[in-house]
Amino acid sequence: MSFLIPAAFADAAAPAAAGPAGSGFEWIFLVGFLVIFYLMIWRPQAKRAKEHKNLLGGLQKGDEVVTSGGIAGKVSKVSDDFVVIEVSDTVELKIQKGAIAATLPKGTLKAI
Repeated sequence: MSFLIPAAFADAAAPAAAGPAGSGFEWIFLVGFLVIFYLMIWRPQAKRAKEHKNLLGGLQKGDEVVTSGGIAGKVSKVSDDFVVIEVSDTVELKIQKGAIAATLPKGTLKAI
């Protein structure tokens, strides 16, 4: 059965010794990759997280907000972890602060 697979013979000459770490060319690619990673992924994500934290910290009664689920309403009560949102005259929803996606300009709910 070995006649179907040719035998591999090693070359009698020893290979030449490789240079030390490629003279820094690999380091340029590594540093370039890290810079691109920082500029395209890390920095924008940190900026969004900081803006969201400031948004949640500045919530007040009467602010018009929209949740990540798409529910729009007016804030009627703010506590440490939860916010009560008035969706209509008779309906109030208690949601976590982290579920608030954005604040709306005043008067947006009446225009809808």
